[in-house]
Amino acid sequence: MSTHSPAASAPPGIGAATTRTDSPSGELPWIEDTGKVSPQDARKLSKLFFDRLQVLEEGTHEYQYARNTLIEMNQSLVRFAARRFRNLGSGDLEDILQVGTIGLIKAIDRFDLSREVEFSSFAVPYIHGEIKRFFRDTTWAVHVPRRLQELRTDLAKAQDALTDTLGRTPTVGELAGYLELTEAEVIDGRVASNGYTAGSLDLPSDGGDDGPGGSGGRVFADTLGACDPAMELVENFHALAPLLEGLDERDRGIVEMRFGREMTQSEIGAELGVSQMHVSRLLSRILTTLRTGMLTEE
Repeated sequence: MSTHSPAASAPPGIGAATTRTDSPSGELPWIEDTGKVSPQDARKLSKLFFDRLQVLEEGTHEYQYARNTLIEMNQSLVRFAARRFRNLGSGDLEDILQVGTIGLIKAIDRFDLSREVEFSSFAVPYIHGEIKRFFRDTTWAVHVPRRLQELRTDLAKAQDALTDTLGRTPTVGELAGYLELTEAEVIDGRVASNGYTAGSLDLPSDGGDDGPGGSGGRVFADTLGACDPAMELVENFHALAPLLEGLDERDRGIVEMRFGREMTQSEIGAELGVSQMHVSRLLSRILTTLRTGMLTEE
């Protein structure tokens, strides 16, 4: 038979939906449905739960109840912070909310009541930071270094500011001077910006109205060069050269006669004074040695 302690009732002003006292913590009110807690009530309850969280032992059921309830009660902060990112055109809203919740959890774990700061003021920057990191690390079509990702943002802001001031698009030199960078760094940033979004290879490359199925338009795929099959042959020649140098003089001579002068095995045998069968065995051994060396190099 269980009993409920009057000490566990909710603070004054908190709705009846939050006043059940059969909570796992004993001294904290049981929140029947955190989704029904108003933001104002959540602020009051959060102070109570944070105060209790500081004295509870981490890993206990009581600690987990207090921490989980804080996370659930403050989901409105995540939804509020996520509004800033809803029109970016990338990233599913559910993913953004999940990432924002990670920021909320970090804020809860690091919040200290002794700072006399409202939890919402402390948590929102954590949530914003986590969501920004998500967009920075996952929404680029091509992976580029973080330094260049951040430079892209700085360049966009600088270009807007200089355009307003100059009445025209700024030059690379003007952007470099404004940001106190070298022109090479500005160029690197502009090139990296091309990796933020990816265009279809089927888009027209000449700006015409003819699409991929049109009669006269070219698409970007038509402008791309094909792989030259001779390139692999060049690489093989470069890898083969030191292996040929490692052969003794007679073996190199046999290879040169067979593949350079295109002599038959019988002609090679006549020149060396050996049988055609012996030449065949010599060639087989030499080629096996070269193939093994090539595979080792790769």
